[in-house]
Amino acid sequence: MVESSPLADGRIAKLDTNVSHSARLWNHLLGGKDNFAVDREAAEQVLAFLPELVQSARFNRQFLGRAVRHLAGEVGIRQFLDIGTGLPSADNTHEVAQALAPESRIVYVDNDPLVLVHARALLTSRPEGATDYLDADIRDPEKILAAARGTLDFDQPIAIMLLGILNFVVDDDEAYRIVRRLGEAVPPGSHLVISHPTREVNAEAVDRAVHLWNEGGSAPMAVRAPAEIARFFEGFTLLEPGLVTCSQWRPDGNDTTPCSEYAAVAVKDV
Repeated sequence: MVESSPLADGRIAKLDTNVSHSARLWNHLLGGKDNFAVDREAAEQVLAFLPELVQSARFNRQFLGRAVRHLAGEVGIRQFLDIGTGLPSADNTHEVAQALAPESRIVYVDNDPLVLVHARALLTSRPEGATDYLDADIRDPEKILAAARGTLDFDQPIAIMLLGILNFVVDDDEAYRIVRRLGEAVPPGSHLVISHPTREVNAEAVDRAVHLWNEGGSAPMAVRAPAEIARFFEGFTLLEPGLVTCSQWRPDGNDTTPCSEYAAVAVKDV
């Protein structure tokens, strides 16, 4: 059962159905129904010149599954800190991890009120393990780390999951500081999993999509070059095949068509 904090008074009132939100737009691209007309409209505007976006969303989700299966299966990781959870979908981190190791413990972090509502209802744990949800912003890593200690043991390896979230921290120095602080808090043997949009595929369309998104009043986002994404892994050693388009990270029969989301998994050095 989810061990989540009570819903704060007035939190639902903060839902703005007049401005598109990345979690709800991503939910629409994945075929979900937890979105509003403004999210669907924003998605369709982008898809008109970047049809690959649906593919990117699905590839990113598949990457999450492959990465978690590798970590929970081959590596033996039993703790996951998933920041920027997004709306619950099929094959969430806890479902993948606990299918292999029921004792796995997962902490989800997001600050969207709609995600919070669904997390309480859907992010359930197997009795052998634990699943918690934190209402927090990635820009406050100290709050995240302090609260996560209620579920995770920071003396044991932890997988930090940052999929499609660092692009919403547009200031480079702040983004690197956040990841560095999270990495400092976990012991050697921990892993860092990142996916991040880049211009390496369909540069012109990606630039136009980012401009449209940022002009729409939503939380601003940025794309970064592979070398800039690689900097997030300082203090960690990249696992093979390194930083690649997420469809090509250890494929297991999935479609490997290149997409604009790059991804990597790395282990903290001893």
